[in-house]
Amino acid sequence: MSLVVHFCGCNHLKIITNILRPSIVSEIEILMFLRSTKKSRNDIYLQDPIGQDKEGNEISLFDILEADNEDIIEYIQLNLEVAKINKYLSVLDDREKLVLISRYGLDNEKERTQKEIAKELKISRSYVSRIEKRALMKVFHEYYRQEKR
Repeated sequence: MSLVVHFCGCNHLKIITNILRPSIVSEIEILMFLRSTKKSRNDIYLQDPIGQDKEGNEISLFDILEADNEDIIEYIQLNLEVAKINKYLSVLDDREKLVLISRYGLDNEKERTQKEIAKELKISRSYVSRIEKRALMKVFHEYYRQEKR
């Protein structure tokens, strides 16, 4: 590596310029790339091969994961979204939480109608509708309150 030093006569400012060999530049680029991928080094992807079957075909995590749902990616995405929503449900009281969870199937059960929920809680269907609307507004406001931070 050679070092070139320039002096500016007007303000005695020293400007240092490094002139690097091309091999050093490529080594630095490789090191920078390795540092930038350090965070994702432990990531595991569903399509990554994890072994081979008896016939020598590659097997990935996607091939061996089982679920009741046919589309495993959709199933995983849904569970991630439900987990994200659950952190905003803390602002609700017990009845509001029960209505939203039952209404939208957030407990991995099937979605229920307002009429079914009303029958279980022994209240009118229109009251379930009002509870649902109020709960959704609370969750909506909590979401935007936390996203502003």
